[in-house]
Amino acid sequence: MVLYVGDKFLFLLAVRPRLHNFTEITLAENSRVLEGWISPPPPVYMQYFFFNVTNPDEFLAGKEKPKVTQIGPYTYREYRPRENVTFLENGTKIFATNPKSFVFLRNMSSGDPEVDRVITVNIPFIAVMNELNSYSFFLRSAVSMWMGSMGIEVFMNRTVHEVLWGFKDPLLSKLHALRPEVDEHFGLMYNKNGTHEGEFVFHTGEKNYMDYGKIDTWNGISQMNWWSSNQSNMINGTDGSVFHTFLSRKELLYIFAADLCRSIHLGYVADKEVKGIPAFRFAPPSDVLAPPDVNPSNAGFCVPAGDCLGKGVLKVSVCRQGAPIVVSFPHFYQADEKYINAIDGMNPNEEEHETYLDINPTTGVPIRACKRAQLNVILKRVSGFPKTKFLNETIFPIMYVNETATIDDDSAAQMRTLLLIVTIVSNFPVIIVALGAILLVVLIFLVCRNRQRKNEVKRIDFTEAFHSFATAKDETAYTQVSNQAEDSPENRTNQPSRNGSYIAMSPVEAQKC
Repeated sequence: MVLYVGDKFLFLLAVRPRLHNFTEITLAENSRVLEGWISPPPPVYMQYFFFNVTNPDEFLAGKEKPKVTQIGPYTYREYRPRENVTFLENGTKIFATNPKSFVFLRNMSSGDPEVDRVITVNIPFIAVMNELNSYSFFLRSAVSMWMGSMGIEVFMNRTVHEVLWGFKDPLLSKLHALRPEVDEHFGLMYNKNGTHEGEFVFHTGEKNYMDYGKIDTWNGISQMNWWSSNQSNMINGTDGSVFHTFLSRKELLYIFAADLCRSIHLGYVADKEVKGIPAFRFAPPSDVLAPPDVNPSNAGFCVPAGDCLGKGVLKVSVCRQGAPIVVSFPHFYQADEKYINAIDGMNPNEEEHETYLDINPTTGVPIRACKRAQLNVILKRVSGFPKTKFLNETIFPIMYVNETATIDDDSAAQMRTLLLIVTIVSNFPVIIVALGAILLVVLIFLVCRNRQRKNEVKRIDFTEAFHSFATAKDETAYTQVSNQAEDSPENRTNQPSRNGSYIAMSPVEAQKC
């Protein structure tokens, strides 16, 4: 059977008709579960926060460390239906793409992205400089002077909308004229509105319910090739939208994050309750982005091998060609203190900057999610570019995103009801035993009650018998003692000889001896 929340298709379970196969959920064709998977009902919001640099000149001159102020959020509603859904291998796997589109929500934003301006790192400049790092000093110097003649600086002043969704960059336009394959536009989310992150093949759970929602291949590959170990290149877990039923507090949940170019694991944190629905909170532990000396399994994320950053940051430029991009949690949450102290304006805290999933353990459905990630770029001194001569290597924050989704009130109410039904069904044998025990107690009580009533009837019969006997005693007559002498001829004639007086106790009528 299928349990779902109304016409919103927020499914809880897809279970086969047999109760003992209660846990076997699948993405069955033409099922409510499939409909809920294709069109997830909870609204997803993307909040973008930018770090505005307030002292770019002093920083480049080596006089001060960079100072930033956080601006935002700029909130967008994210729509992410699955498309091109196709079943494979007799329904055991399913192919889908997941295009995402974004609509700006002014009432949930702190400003207008098309008006608000931000001073941030000129990432195209850093990308070109990083690309030329392996070339000769003379070539780098020539390119530096050429960029200087066009007024291209290390920092740029653009609107939030331009930095986020793209603009025609003067440096990239010049390079595009020389190399047409270079796109002349730049934006952190450029060409990502209405596009997907790749082609996925998922397990439907038909063979094993524990595999429900797990990724089989991404863009045709089951293992990546840009990290330096097989373990790091593995594509593990789901995409974070679904998990198997009956989760345990002891297990680790794996999620493949295409934007991070890797899989990450989440561990149990605490029991939570969301709108009356019980949940387990899972969050990435601190060892997810720990260096190899703390977590040896992370050695494969150092590319080239041995070239590792500190705790709490991950270099993803191996899969994002161009600038040396580094990802972290917002405000360098769970990162080394050196990264936090290098930037004036970092204030990491768990409540605002932790990534977590609140999952109902019975159904495996996330009922509240917060995915938070920060985009950074490595700034360092490059010979031939005099504008960087006072720079020490710094992981510079650009912006961070807070992606959230929470079950709506109507769906939560229906989910509570359905969870009650699930609880009753799953505990049906216990309920039968309990009812049997109650009936047995009632039966024993009735038997005892019946016996008590019979004893009361017997006591009543005895009382009536005793009363009858007493009545008969009151009506008894006594024969008087004869006044005649014993030797009277009459007495001797009519009665036998007696020794002494005779007192007879008889009814009113004389009884014969």
